Amino acid sequence: MSSVPLAAAALHAAVMRAAEYRCQCTGRCGNAHRKGGGRCPLVHDGYTSKRGRRVHLAAAPADPLTPLVQAVSLPAADLMAWCPDCHTGALRQARKDARRPDPDQGALFD
Repeated sequence: MSSVPLAAAALHAAVMRAAEYRCQCTGRCGNAHRKGGGRCPLVHDGYTSKRGRRVHLAAAPADPLTPLVQAVSLPAADLMAWCPDCHTGALRQARKDARRPDPDQGALFD
């Protein structure tokens, strides 16, 4: 039996079934995931070989920058299965990309 959260268990289960209980990150975290064929190889309730810890995937928004207030009302179709490391990396990468200036917008002294 796999672990499930105490709240929104049906939603979590729907996302995990759609993801086949595997992290759905395809490199948005900054890792190419070469060992997993371009997709993170971590499986829900599986163990990592590197650190030996148990992995609990989370059903989180596909867009990591989605505010929590909006995220709680999203349907399963708008959620992805994320391992903690990929979600943190994707959030960090998305924040970095959001800070980059638009290349079409002129600089101050152009």
